[in-house]
Amino acid sequence: MFEARSIFDIAQDQLAFTTLVSEWTTRARLGSARMKAFISEKYGPPEALRMAEVEKPVPVADEALVKVLAVSVNPADWRSMRAKPFFSRATLGLLRPKHRILGVDIAGRVEKVGSGVTQFKPGDGVYANLLDHGLGGFAEYVSVPVEVMSLKPANLSFEEAAAVPMAAVTALQGLRHHGEVQAGQRVLINGASGGIGTFAVQIAKSYGSEVTGVTSTRNIDLCRFARR
Repeated sequence: MFEARSIFDIAQDQLAFTTLVSEWTTRARLGSARMKAFISEKYGPPEALRMAEVEKPVPVADEALVKVLAVSVNPADWRSMRAKPFFSRATLGLLRPKHRILGVDIAGRVEKVGSGVTQFKPGDGVYANLLDHGLGGFAEYVSVPVEVMSLKPANLSFEEAAAVPMAAVTALQGLRHHGEVQAGQRVLINGASGGIGTFAVQIAKSYGSEVTGVTSTRNIDLCRFARR
């Protein structure tokens, strides 16, 4: 027997089918372009990653397709690769990685923009943090939501820019959002010569705080430079 269906249900199915056909048509027009990427199919050491050819992403309306020219490797990448601590599997994937392509911080050039993007154009140098947006930096191309992407400062190389997003945002969150740093305060920063610490020193200093950094003797000059 046939199941009785409402006009609303039929319309929903027609819309879903039309969307699927549109996606197929777009991929066919683009020739199902391919790219190289490091694929993570199981948790483990770096040797568990493998180089493979995968489908090149197609940006949606609020995204830009970026040709990746530099990436940085963060503790977040290490944890995502190894699923440590164990409870992180609740978001990373219980038995295997939910995101097949890792990579949080990237820098590169915009190759194409979605239909709703007006603030970026092809050829722009950009950098971005993909932590909460599907990762994907360890590849030749990645589709980046424009809300987490910024123009690369002209005085930074792509390699330097790729080292900024996660470390700088973490320092900013700690000092401004949680610490509510203010001018005239005394701020003590442990690990002042580390990735987050060097940004924390500069951010606290920019707010007019009196900054004291804790670091090893060999990195004293680096901390003094960051305080300028």
